[in-house]
Amino acid sequence: MNFVSIRIITGDVARLVGFYERATGVQASWSNDDFAELNTASATLAIGSTHTVPLFAPGCADPAQNRSVIIEFLVDDVDSVHEKLTGFVEDFVNEPTTMPWGNRSLLLRDPDGNLVNFFTPVTPAAIEKFAR
Repeated sequence: MNFVSIRIITGDVARLVGFYERATGVQASWSNDDFAELNTASATLAIGSTHTVPLFAPGCADPAQNRSVIIEFLVDDVDSVHEKLTGFVEDFVNEPTTMPWGNRSLLLRDPDGNLVNFFTPVTPAAIEKFAR
């Protein structure tokens, strides 16, 4: 089995896709007005409209309700990402901080309130763990 994607359901696909395109530098691939994907080397961030929910099961997902999942992006320099996003991101949860497990982390919220973590491994163990 391979993990391939995470999907966010939103009431405004264009707004959320625009946010992630700017925050990550990855251009989205659009299937239609209700669905787009940001493909990276290791996984895909899919963004779907509330119009797609009934295709799975009516009412099974509500937009802007996540309070437990963190979407994470491994980056080369989290401090430069913070600098790039300052003035664009409205809700930084923390400034770049070195975590006890060895990653330097920047936590923020996307326009729907989802937690997003940009991180860079900085200790030898973390660097080894995420060696590319």
